[in-house]
Amino acid sequence: MPKWFNTAGPCQADIHYMLPSTDRLPEIVNLIAQRNYFVIHAPRQVGKTTAMLTLAQELTSSGQYTAVMLSLEVGAVFSHDPELAERAILDEWQDAVRFYLPPELQPSHSILGESGRQIGAFLAAWAQESPHPLVVFLDEIDALSDETLVSVLRQIRSGFPRRPQGFPQSLALVGMRDVRDYKYASGGSDRLNTSSPFNIKVRSFTLSNFTLEDVRNLYQQHTDATGQVFTPEAVDLAFHLTQGQPWLVNAIAKEIVEYITKDPAIPITADLVNEAKEILIKRQDTHLDSLAERLREDRVRAIIQPILSGQELVNMPEDDLRFVLDLGLCSRDSRGGIQIANPIYREIIPKVLASITIASLTSIAPTWLDNDGNLNPQALLDSFILFWRQHGEPLFDSTPYPEIAPHIVLMAFLHRVVNGGGTLEREYAIGSGRMDICLRYGKVTLAMELKVWADKRPDPLKDGLPQIDKYLSGLSLDTGWLVIFDRRSGLLPLSERTTTENVISPAGREIIVIRG
Repeated sequence: MPKWFNTAGPCQADIHYMLPSTDRLPEIVNLIAQRNYFVIHAPRQVGKTTAMLTLAQELTSSGQYTAVMLSLEVGAVFSHDPELAERAILDEWQDAVRFYLPPELQPSHSILGESGRQIGAFLAAWAQESPHPLVVFLDEIDALSDETLVSVLRQIRSGFPRRPQGFPQSLALVGMRDVRDYKYASGGSDRLNTSSPFNIKVRSFTLSNFTLEDVRNLYQQHTDATGQVFTPEAVDLAFHLTQGQPWLVNAIAKEIVEYITKDPAIPITADLVNEAKEILIKRQDTHLDSLAERLREDRVRAIIQPILSGQELVNMPEDDLRFVLDLGLCSRDSRGGIQIANPIYREIIPKVLASITIASLTSIAPTWLDNDGNLNPQALLDSFILFWRQHGEPLFDSTPYPEIAPHIVLMAFLHRVVNGGGTLEREYAIGSGRMDICLRYGKVTLAMELKVWADKRPDPLKDGLPQIDKYLSGLSLDTGWLVIFDRRSGLLPLSERTTTENVISPAGREIIVIRG
């Protein structure tokens, strides 16, 4: 039977390329043997459900355990009514158990006990009659909130001392976040702020992204099945662009082998990986779209906004940092700092923030192109200055991140430019004080650096010139734009204060300085 790269829901071993679950979670088997309860949290679409389903099947097949993954998601709509939530959850569990386990391992009962303890009673009775120690993975735990969440956690904690004869030998809570963030993340009014309703957990750990070797092994499965080769450069680039994020790793490969080049005789090169990356960013699939929704949350804005502008994170609550890490939007760099999780997210986040502004620019004519459709840098500069003076300030209100509104409006304009067949690349990092942009269109490569002049701060020109020198050197360019957004108070309107001048950088490059 042919197999495919999967980008929708849990993997199925008979039709999907996939990696062994135990390789990604090597500690779990020992935790289960030691009768531990634990938490597994990771962003969406990194393979949590696939890993838990596969592991449960492996444990059951070993003959040592009765293991199953059960979902709590159906109880989410009854956050203030634990009784209704329990009945919905137990109905769902009955269906899951009948599907995943042979009859001799299924519980003989359905609803037991009084309201508020039916889940605990169900697990207790099942553990007592099971011929093997019972292991349960509870998926989508953070879909629950308020009274229902606390009720479920307390029922599990209450039964914990009776394991393994009178309660599951081992139990894992599986979701996007650790216990203390459950209630807030699911729409409740406050965080739990403590793991006390589940203080029996021995460990809380995350499912990591794929390593480079994982990506190589996953892609090799396609080569073994079809003969189509991924070049080493293609694998390396796919890993770099995704940083091993499992959905992205699969999505790039799927786009190439099913749509871009279906002929298995054609090797998959780095150019094809780049082409697939651009398609994913432009199409903004469900996975990327769900990340976009998160960008409007206050806790996410508080982190992403300064990252995009290169500013420092000042007095940032640890919970907010953990929140964006758990969402998978950000990751830790080699020195422990915060960065956008991967190059694809770095591209998609500014584009999403500029999407409303981009939509309002479709009527602007591409006067930056010559008769042959080539980009004219001088015409682009003239068009931008005209656009900025006429439309810049009114468009600031269309952006969701007011502190970096000029960055977003400029990026919207540049997206209008490359929409005809170019690309935009961005570089930004906390504490750098800038955002770098590289526009490629045909044979033209244009680099620019964006900086902000704030109140009580010196003119950024002095620091900006050596910075853009370094950026241009890396791109082997002799000229570029230094754009200084003047955000000081009490200024003239943007239409009156936008200017350009040519400046020679310390390395002798000609820099066009745009102030506005």
